[in-house]
Amino acid sequence: MSKLIYFMPTSLDGFIAGETDNLDWAIPDEAVSALINDLHCPIGTYLYGRKEYETMAGWETPDVIPDLTATMMDFGRIWQAADKIVYSKSLETVSTPNTRLEREFEPQMVRDLKAQLSHDISVAGPNLAAQAIRAGLVDEYQLLVVPTLLGGGKQVLPGGVNVKLELLDERRIGNGWVYLRYRTRV
Repeated sequence: MSKLIYFMPTSLDGFIAGETDNLDWAIPDEAVSALINDLHCPIGTYLYGRKEYETMAGWETPDVIPDLTATMMDFGRIWQAADKIVYSKSLETVSTPNTRLEREFEPQMVRDLKAQLSHDISVAGPNLAAQAIRAGLVDEYQLLVVPTLLGGGKQVLPGGVNVKLELLDERRIGNGWVYLRYRTRV
C-alpha cells in the first residue's frame, strides 16, 4: 500500500505563498534541491490542483528554464517520469504526458489509488491538500521550513482540523532551512 504525502515548503509563519503569490523566498539552494530529489524519488504519482499543476508543468521542459543546476535538472527527470492527476473544473486540457484531468476530488478514488499502487503519492497545493487532510487521507507531512516571515497569504495547512502527528525526521539544511517529516497517528 502506498502513502499519500503532503510535501511543501513553508515560511516560518506557516504560509506557502505571500499575498502576491511570489515564491522567490522559497528558491532552494543545492543542498535543499538534493534533499528534494531524494524525497521525490519514491513518488510515482502527483495529485495537483490547477494552479500547482500549471506551476509544475514547466518541469516538462527544464532545459528552457534559465540557470538550473544539474541537481535541479535531475528533479525535472524525476517529475517527468511520474504520473500526474490534475483536479480542475476550469482547465480544458493538460499539456504534459502521463497526466490525466479529473473534474472533482473524490476521496474514495485516492483511497483506491493508495491500495493499488506500489509507489507513493504526493498531494501538492494548499487547496487540494486541505481536501485530502480533511478526508483523513494524508499519511505523511513533509515540510521544508524556510527562514522567512511572509506575514500573510496562503496557509500551508488548513484551519479547523485536528490531526495528531508523530515526528519521524528533522534536519537542518542549507541557508537555515529545516526539513520536518511527520506521520499521521492513528
